Amino acid sequence: MHFIKYKKYFFIESFNPQKLKLLKKDISLIWRSKHNPENIDEIRKTAIFCKKYGRKFFLANNVKLALNLKLNGAYISAYNRSCRFNNFIFHKDFKLIGSVHNLKDLKFKQNQNVKEIFISPIFKKKYNQALGIHKLNSLFDNFKGNKIALGGINSNNLKLIKLKNFSGFGGIEYFAKKKGP
Repeated sequence: MHFIKYKKYFFIESFNPQKLKLLKKDISLIWRSKHNPENIDEIRKTAIFCKKYGRKFFLANNVKLALNLKLNGAYISAYNRSCRFNNFIFHKDFKLIGSVHNLKDLKFKQNQNVKEIFISPIFKKKYNQALGIHKLNSLFDNFKGNKIALGGINSNNLKLIKLKNFSGFGGIEYFAKKKGP
C-alpha cells in the first residue's frame, strides 16, 4: 500500500545531516527539542539543509523565530495557550500547525488560527491512553483543515489512518527506525 499523497512529519531535536539525508524527500521536519529548544545555530543549520534539499521545516512554539529565519511555519503544541502570534504578519507560504488531545484543545487551536492539526495519541503506546480511531468520528469531523495522525503509528496500523481520511501522519520512532514509507 502506497501513501504518496500523505503529508509526513518527523519530529527532531538536533541537527544530524547524515540521518536526515537518509529520509525520503517528502518528509517535513519539525524542530521540537525539549532539552535545548532555542539552539539558534542548530536551527539555522537545519533550515539551510532543508532549503538545500527542498524539505519543509517547522519550529515548535516560537513563531517569531520561525518568521525571522523564514521557515515554512511553526508548530504550536497542545500546551501552548498563547494567541500573541496572531498579531504577526505571515509571509505567503508560512503555516501554523498544532497538536490537540481533545475537543477543548481543538477549539483553542481554531482560535489560534491553526490550519493543520496533529491529533494525538491515536494509538496506544506504552504509557499513554489512546484516543482510538473510532472516537475520532465524533470529535474532529468539524475541523475544516488538514488532520494529521500522531502517536503510536507503525506500519501495521497505518492502513487505519487512510480509512479515517487523515491528510498525513507524524512521528519520531516511525521515521527513526527506517527510511519511512
